[in-house]
Amino acid sequence: MPVSNDELRGLYYYANLVRQVDERCRRLFKQGRFHGTYFSAVGQEATVVGPCYGLRPDDVIGIQHREIGAVITKGMPIRYLMAQLFARQDSPDKGKSHPCHYGWKPAGIITPASTIAAQTVIVTGCALAWKIQKKDNVTIAFVGEGATSNGVWHEALNFAGVHKLACVFVVQDNLWAESVPKRLGVPVDNLSERARAYGFPGVTIDGNDMIQTYETSQEAIRRARRGDGPTLIEMKTYRWYGHSEIDPANYRTQEELEAWKKKDPVPRFERVLMERGIIDEAYKQSTLQKIEREIEEAIEFAEKSPHPDPSSLMEDVYAPLA
Repeated sequence: MPVSNDELRGLYYYANLVRQVDERCRRLFKQGRFHGTYFSAVGQEATVVGPCYGLRPDDVIGIQHREIGAVITKGMPIRYLMAQLFARQDSPDKGKSHPCHYGWKPAGIITPASTIAAQTVIVTGCALAWKIQKKDNVTIAFVGEGATSNGVWHEALNFAGVHKLACVFVVQDNLWAESVPKRLGVPVDNLSERARAYGFPGVTIDGNDMIQTYETSQEAIRRARRGDGPTLIEMKTYRWYGHSEIDPANYRTQEELEAWKKKDPVPRFERVLMERGIIDEAYKQSTLQKIEREIEEAIEFAEKSPHPDPSSLMEDVYAPLA
C-alpha cells in the first residue's frame, strides 16, 4: 500500500519530535537537572518511529532504556516522559523507576526492566493472550543486536513461531552492544537469518530510511493481524553517542561515527519530502516551533511536579486484596 502524504507528514513530525526531545534530554542531564544517567538514541529515530506510527492504543510495545522514540510515537505524553526522567510524583511510575524506564499503560507501553531481552518474553505472552481471546492486537518488541545472543530472546521467538503469534520483533543493529562490537557477539552479518530457525520471515533493511522502516513494519503488522504469525525485522542503524551519557564511547573510531552521521535519518527523510513537494521550509519551521513549545511545556510540568514522599516507597508493592 502506498504511503499517503498525511502519513509522511505524520512521520516527519514524530521524527523531529523524537530527535529534539532526545537532544534536549541529553542537555538536561548535563545541566544536572535530573539524576542517574540518560540513554540517548540519536541516530536511530527511524527504527522506532517507523514501526510505532499508526499503532492502536491497545497494541503493545516492549522496550528497553533506549526506546524514547517508540514511547513518544506510541502516544505517551512527553510531560509524563519528562516527569519520569526527573523522578517526580506525577510520573506514571510515581518516581520509582530508573531514568529511561518509560512506561504508560493507556498507550500499551510496558514499563521495562534492565534485564536484556526480557521485554521480548513479555510481549510474546501478550500475543498468546490475544490469540486465546481471539483479538487481532499486535505486539512489537525492540532489542539491539546484542540481545539476540540472549537465551530468553531465542525462547520467545521460538514460542512465537510455534504458535504463530501476532508479534513483530525489531532488531536495531547499531554495531555495538554497549562497548562490545557486533563481531564478538554475533556470528552472522544479517540477524534476520535467525528467523528461519523459528519458522517465520526475517528481513534486513536500512534502519536509517524512514519510509522503508514504516512500509516494512506496516507489512509485518498487517501479516500479524491476519493471524499469519511473527516477522523479524533487522534495521541497520547507529547510535551517535555512548551507551549512556557517562560513556565516552572511546572504543570506536571517529571515522566510523562520521560515516554514519552522513546517513542521519532525520534530514535524509526531510530531503525526500522537500523534493516531492510534500513539505516546504515554512512547514518545517512551523513544525519545529510547535515541537519547541511542547518540549518547554513538558519540562515545566516535570519541574513543577513534587518529589514523591519517601513513605510512598511502600505503596504499589502488592496488589490490593479483592
